[in-house]
Amino acid sequence: MGTSAKRIVVAINPNASFGATRQVGPDVVSALKARGHEVIPLSAPDFEGLVRVARHALTEPHDALVVVGGDGMVNLGVNLVAGTGTPLGIVPTGTGNDFAAGIGIPADDIPAAIVALCDSLEREPRVIDAARVTGPGIDVPAGENGPDAAHRWFAGVLSAGFDAAVNERANGMRYPKGASRYVLALIAELVTLKNRHYVLDIDGERVEVDSCLLSVANNTTIGGGMKIAPDALLDDGLLDVFIVKPVSRIRFIRLFPKVFSGTHAGLEVVEFRRARTVTVSAPDVVGFADGERFGPLPLTVELVPGALAVFAPA
Repeated sequence: MGTSAKRIVVAINPNASFGATRQVGPDVVSALKARGHEVIPLSAPDFEGLVRVARHALTEPHDALVVVGGDGMVNLGVNLVAGTGTPLGIVPTGTGNDFAAGIGIPADDIPAAIVALCDSLEREPRVIDAARVTGPGIDVPAGENGPDAAHRWFAGVLSAGFDAAVNERANGMRYPKGASRYVLALIAELVTLKNRHYVLDIDGERVEVDSCLLSVANNTTIGGGMKIAPDALLDDGLLDVFIVKPVSRIRFIRLFPKVFSGTHAGLEVVEFRRARTVTVSAPDVVGFADGERFGPLPLTVELVPGALAVFAPA
């Protein structure tokens, strides 16, 4: 793509109109214009509106989509451009920023991330894999993949165990606001922790397991750095299926901190499998990917090699 000026669509997190990150969107737009790029900044009152205006903007000539926000905005961007050839740029402003960190973008230094974006636009984008998810009950936000879509994409990790249950519980709580709601949901799920019975189809092989923590990963981390699949690679053409075998609540509480450091990988209660396509089935379990609710199981995850182009640091 060379070093010529580009026409760049910039989608800004609707929730960033207030608070500490409200200036990041305008700063990104200014930095891109200063490098000589044509910029189409987009904002909307909510994510559904942002998807609508972004999808419309991407029907006009463009060279890239840039998203400003956390993993939810990354997932929005991935669903807009996966499989289309349009490269994705990211300026992370969320609390987790797992995908941005996974491709080497400074996740805790916004000015450095803006410079990294501007510099990376002068190079060819990195081509990585993305995962396409289908299922009879999949949640497809209005306009996200077009009116007849029955699939969604993710670039990071699909969770279908304890961490997904925490997300589902937290989303259903009206109070308190912010991170403390997640902490309370986590405590509540620990109190009622139970192993669930899963039926997996891993590249055509039926596998039945009891587990309390199960994920299908393309990236290494979730939850702001929890190294759930420490050996996962974004461009190896394979998904990493992470399974924790049945454990007691006490054993799980001892195990959980090891997941943050990635030192759980050698434990006898932890199993990894690699595959191109994985179907996960279990009653009364909701899957989350990149922190977003994807809907109740069963869900089928198909890795699509080279589906996503991203602007990443050299």
